[in-house]
Amino acid sequence: MNTLVAQEGLKIDWANMPTYNTIMAVAVGAALIGLVMLGRQLLTSPEEVEADGWALTFGVLGGILTATGLHMTLTWPLAAGGFPFDNIIFGETSLGFGVLLLGAALYLWKRGAAALASSKPVEKLARVAQPITVFVGGLGLSLVAIAVAGIKYKLFAAPAEEPISGQFADYPMVEATFMSLLIAVVGLGALAFAVLVNRLRSTGTAGVWARITGWLWTVSGVLLLLFGAMNFFTHIGLIVNTM
Repeated sequence: MNTLVAQEGLKIDWANMPTYNTIMAVAVGAALIGLVMLGRQLLTSPEEVEADGWALTFGVLGGILTATGLHMTLTWPLAAGGFPFDNIIFGETSLGFGVLLLGAALYLWKRGAAALASSKPVEKLARVAQPITVFVGGLGLSLVAIAVAGIKYKLFAAPAEEPISGQFADYPMVEATFMSLLIAVVGLGALAFAVLVNRLRSTGTAGVWARITGWLWTVSGVLLLLFGAMNFFTHIGLIVNTM
């Protein structure tokens, strides 16, 4: 563990602990919002969906999450500073989501236009997506499990040296609760999405599941994007204060 507390305050060996969950959070938030936007277009006006545009969007975001998630999963960079669990929380989940986005991007690029031109594009896409809902549901359950761990072990608390979030350093349950609930909402959205796709596949109707999925991913996506953007300031401040 290369983190030490000296008289002048917390010191972190940043050369041995690269941290990039900032861009991860922004990319995840943007992707969740994008999925909701695409879903709304498909259910209301599929003829207006531009497959190439969404392929480009998911390809960019999936590339970021796959690269950063894979590196974090295989190398555990946050273990050096005493946060090995964060490699699981952020690395493995980002890797899974990133690969899913790349798969969606590839399909939309190669087959999206043809699927949208079919007589029932929503049902067609649901049939294509149905097999992967097992993995999506598994990731959803994993996120819920992470949320439970976050509460139980009081994870996610920022040190006092970090701007804004550090104001709650003496109250670790504040950020632990916020982050755990946020992660749980994303996970519940993944479970709702799996139900939605299977319902569309079997009945051709979305029922209430489109609305549930949309709200869960919109709220969590906006919060993650804003929180990730804010962390570009707070993490820079933490680095400056602990060099």
